[in-house]
Amino acid sequence: MSIHPTAVIDPKAEIDSEVEIGPYVVIEGPVRIKHGTRVMAHAYLAGWTEIGEGNEIHPGAALGDAPQDKAYKGEETYLRIGAHNIFREHVQVHRGTTPGSSTTIGNENFLMACSHVGHNCKLGDQVILANNALLGGYVEVGNSVFISGNCVVHQFVRIGDYALMRGLSGTSRDVPPYAIVDWQHTVRGVNVVGLKRAGFDDQRIREIREAFGILFRKGRNLSLAIKEIEKDGRATRDVLALLEFIKSSKRGVCGGASE
Repeated sequence: MSIHPTAVIDPKAEIDSEVEIGPYVVIEGPVRIKHGTRVMAHAYLAGWTEIGEGNEIHPGAALGDAPQDKAYKGEETYLRIGAHNIFREHVQVHRGTTPGSSTTIGNENFLMACSHVGHNCKLGDQVILANNALLGGYVEVGNSVFISGNCVVHQFVRIGDYALMRGLSGTSRDVPPYAIVDWQHTVRGVNVVGLKRAGFDDQRIREIREAFGILFRKGRNLSLAIKEIEKDGRATRDVLALLEFIKSSKRGVCGGASE
């Protein structure tokens, strides 16, 4: 174990022998850190936080602090972080707010400088939050999602797999899988580049684009569009996942450019 002499570590913390702790790091509370994780200068880790293998925690990051919620009264809540994530400078990730609840970060995510993950959020794997992206409480983010710089996501919103939010955009509605969204919860098209990088072949991408053309066409009623695709009987597994996401939405989903 490599611990800089200026680091302040709570005796309740459990730190693997192969963890590196930099100068002026503060670890407060029963934090658990697995092997291969590097915690750099001035990072702050707190509360009932569990950090998996091989994470990078850069200077000034604050992980596991109390939620920004007036209802929180100091109960035992959690932040659970998987493996091989990168938390850049001054990232903030808060633990859950209701007793026994947790904020969850999956694996191989990249949270750029000053991004914020609110209480009780759930991030999948290979998510990118660019600089200053903000997630309100209880936001759920799927796998391989890219949220660009200065985006704002309202509490309780879901963002589907492989979606892309362009810079400066915001949403108070669910973002469909595979979608490019910008401005205020507006679907602009399919995240073709992201799908290709994820290994989707041309046929799968074509099928998704055809479904988007029906679902988000100007002036189209979304419920009728779903029925049209289902009636056709040719919906693939990717399209079925898209339809299920839309039908299970409680906040409504982002709409086409006509809205």
